[in-house]
Amino acid sequence: MASTMSKLNKKDNEDKVVDNALRPSGFDEYIGQSNTKDNLKILIEAAKKRKESLDHILIHGPSGLGKTTLSYIVAREFGANIKITSGTALQKAGDIGSILSGLSDGDFIFIDEVHRLNKSIEETLYPAMENYNLDIVIGKGASAKTLQIQLPKFTLIAATTRISLLSNPFRSRFGAQLKLDFYKEEEIANILERSAKLLNVSIEPQALSILANASRYTPRIANRLLRRARDFAQISETHNISAKMAIDTLKLLHIDEKGLESTDISILKTIYKQFKGGPAGVKSIAAAIGEEEDTIEDVYEPYLMRIGFLSRTTRGRVITDAGIRHVLNQREIV
Repeated sequence: MASTMSKLNKKDNEDKVVDNALRPSGFDEYIGQSNTKDNLKILIEAAKKRKESLDHILIHGPSGLGKTTLSYIVAREFGANIKITSGTALQKAGDIGSILSGLSDGDFIFIDEVHRLNKSIEETLYPAMENYNLDIVIGKGASAKTLQIQLPKFTLIAATTRISLLSNPFRSRFGAQLKLDFYKEEEIANILERSAKLLNVSIEPQALSILANASRYTPRIANRLLRRARDFAQISETHNISAKMAIDTLKLLHIDEKGLESTDISILKTIYKQFKGGPAGVKSIAAAIGEEEDTIEDVYEPYLMRIGFLSRTTRGRVITDAGIRHVLNQREIV
């Protein structure tokens, strides 16, 4: 087992390259999110007919559902360049200023985790998004002066997992606000089939179902599980992923048949045992399991709520009967 784990860990450095290879390059290859795709197609075609830059776009929803991929596709369909950054990478107004001033007419800028932007950068974006002006303040105090630079007509695509943290003035500057939802199981299965072909492996129908069920209805996770299952197949000197390989992959990664990881179980277990089933505040849960509050809210809670294991009330989080049964069946609680 140690030898197997060592071989699998060597694949981690290749994951980003493989992710790019599996990324759909157009709307025709992008499976799921039909309503969002239809809206984007209309926006693009209308802007092309008017010969104008595309409206700024805000995409929100749980992580791993394809927000970054959609930004690449939109830019490609529009025939424009795109620059990628994130809210955590932009620390001061000059950071966003240097990116914006380096764009050309029609270019796109994608900001992931836009809810993490600090206030000064957000305020710098207001005139840039509305009038394509960049205001630079020179000096301090009463002697400070504002220098205005005309920017090219660009399109900002912003992605967030927590739209509620964005200010109303910022949200109102996006011409299109689109929400991505968790995928359906059959859509995940179709994504896995497509990815398996690109990875040059075959996958048995039962194995496909096992991985799809454990994917948390999320393409990024589904592809990650597929890559690990492919590693098992390669170690076994075969190009076919069997049901047993799929099960062994989940066991090695400590993921159950519902896609729950140890942190998911810890959250449910803590609410059930320590807080008598709830309600419990996210701050208390985070302290009890040693996890960040944001991580619990962004990564774990949406899926636990989606499958009906967790309920969010005004007083806090509550574990449902289905959640209790699942955790008890995992033999995590004695």
